Amino acid sequence: MILRLFALCLALVMLTACSVQQTGVQSSGPADVQRSYSLAGNTFSTVPGLDVSEAEGYYPFADIVWRGDPRGDRIAQIAAMFETAFDRNRGVLDGDQPVVVDVQLVRFHGVTNQTRYTVGGVYNIVFNMTVRDARTGTVIEPARRVRANLDAPGGEVAVRLEESGQTQKVRVVDFLTGVLRGELR
Repeated sequence: MILRLFALCLALVMLTACSVQQTGVQSSGPADVQRSYSLAGNTFSTVPGLDVSEAEGYYPFADIVWRGDPRGDRIAQIAAMFETAFDRNRGVLDGDQPVVVDVQLVRFHGVTNQTRYTVGGVYNIVFNMTVRDARTGTVIEPARRVRANLDAPGGEVAVRLEESGQTQKVRVVDFLTGVLRGELR
């Protein structure tokens, strides 16, 4: 019995160590591009064959894991969050060149309820982003990979955030809004 308890505790510590990261964004795009974009439009798609999981393990092995909405079409729910994030940036990105931004989702790995209410983890969002001239369709910035990680507090902290209105969806949409703004400025 003690050995079994020790193994469980060790597994939880290892899981926590693997899943706790700082919030951050990593992009393969050019750092020295001078941008003056106004957001005229956007598209959302996914790479073919993404796996969606509704499993409640600590770390389901799937491309799409999302629990911030009721069960349903998870890809449509994620597309709606990206759309909201783009909408929030329309008035902020008001530069000289109108652009269309194409997002192709590669991975959206949130946390399961089991993880959220215990150890916490990371929302891992990976997408390809292409920037095109809105008038001609010409590619201005070819597809680049964006990796964005947002801390997902666990346990009591997660409960307090939820109670204060900082739901998973609110936090992720706010984060995506900032990520997109940062990638386009």
